Amino acid sequence: MTRIQYLLFAMWLGCVPAVAAERPNILWITIEDWSPDLSCYGTKGVHTPNVDKLASEGVRYERAFTTSPVCSTSRSAMMTGFHQNYIGAHQHRTDDKKPLPDGIRPIPHLLADAGYYTVLMSSKTDCNFLPDKKEELFMDLKDWNNRDPDQPFFARITFGGTHRSWNRDPERPIDIKDVELPPYYPDTPFIRRDWANGLEQMQLVDREVGAILNRLDDEDLADNTIVFFIGDHGRCHIRGKQFLYDEGTRIPMIMRWPGKVQPGQVNGDMVMSIDICATVLEAAGISPSVPIHGMSLLSDEVKNRQYTFAARDKMGTTHDAMRSIRSKDHKLILNLMPERAYCQFSFYKEGSYPPLAELNVLNLEGKLTPEQTAFMSAEKPPIELFDLRVDPHEVHNVADDPAYADVKSELLAELNRWREEVIDDQGVSDTFRAKDVFPSERPAGRTVGQWAVEHADEFNFKENGVPDWYPTRTLEQWREVRKIWEPWVFRDADSEMKRPVIPFTRKPKYKGK
Repeated sequence: MTRIQYLLFAMWLGCVPAVAAERPNILWITIEDWSPDLSCYGTKGVHTPNVDKLASEGVRYERAFTTSPVCSTSRSAMMTGFHQNYIGAHQHRTDDKKPLPDGIRPIPHLLADAGYYTVLMSSKTDCNFLPDKKEELFMDLKDWNNRDPDQPFFARITFGGTHRSWNRDPERPIDIKDVELPPYYPDTPFIRRDWANGLEQMQLVDREVGAILNRLDDEDLADNTIVFFIGDHGRCHIRGKQFLYDEGTRIPMIMRWPGKVQPGQVNGDMVMSIDICATVLEAAGISPSVPIHGMSLLSDEVKNRQYTFAARDKMGTTHDAMRSIRSKDHKLILNLMPERAYCQFSFYKEGSYPPLAELNVLNLEGKLTPEQTAFMSAEKPPIELFDLRVDPHEVHNVADDPAYADVKSELLAELNRWREEVIDDQGVSDTFRAKDVFPSERPAGRTVGQWAVEHADEFNFKENGVPDWYPTRTLEQWREVRKIWEPWVFRDADSEMKRPVIPFTRKPKYKGK
């Protein structure tokens, strides 16, 4: 194909590339389940010199957010540049995946059409749409060095260590007295040790990030490669992942672009993960046939953006629905299923999060503060509103305070406009809500997980989710779970102990599979 033929072909596809010599390589580094818990963001106790160096060479974003607080929905948005609800990819662990809407194509496909060599250098894609297989999304599943000479590459790599269970760091163990906990978690040795273990795992991931960045230097690619570094959503703690508080949606975001972005910047713009998609396409000279929802990080639109938005829907067999809008000063969360507890049963969380046992034990013993107890309630307020200027941890709901009536009205109107005009929000169906499907109370002596395993053939948990009975266990049952977790949480830094398995937290094969 001649160059003229190639350009005509690219124009027909709706993606006209820039001159090849002007197009940079693009390396997109993602870490899993992680908030800005890095030393360059001021987190106490942790040491992340490689990410810190990357930040010093580019721009570090202080207000960066994902569109969803869990991997598959967030990654679906980042693979396309569209909010996950708009493309029908908003239900975590979607069973009946559908093709993308007409005209919308995965970002790697747009780049491949424009002459980029696209490569996935890790195992995870986790998309809730078709095509979803790695080999369908990327040209190569190994290495950028397989490209033709002078061909620009687009490489994505995920470092998954920060996804629980977490390894400890024998080279630089963290003392629990050196960490700082947010006020919505009880300050106990158990919680502190678990928190420090997560930070140690981040130190291990930081070394992996350093290795891939060193490779760019060794191959003389650094000067012509844009590097993005982000988390796929917020940290995997009880009030983080799966929820729309900042702990669930605020992420680290760093961009290094030699010759284009001045080093050492700290940026306070309201930015979203899908803005990376728009920035990548702009750098490659591509105009998609369907304009994406993200905006270039270098654009005036981003500089002038007032709000970011996020949505949470089902998490496997745990059904819930929330929408949020955030400005620099305020956050509003709309709980579409307020009748459900925040901590309703989740196979994943009860089998992976040691602090959940600690929090439940202390709650059932009546030993939590009011700020900590609120998240353990059996139901949620329909609307939560937080003044981030005085309440950055989002623990004081001012939705019913008359002093915030105008703020509440404005944010709610903007959120509803976004739901109607941008994502075509489908809301919550009766089937999803599953009222009157299950017995009204948790049977005595049974945990929710145990009951679900025992009745897997009688109910369609894929369609209705598992029962929302709360609490999910008795105090004595939670004490037993905490006892199982304790040796694991307090294991030595060089321990080879395997993570324990909590009874009845592995999903059964159930009706409707």
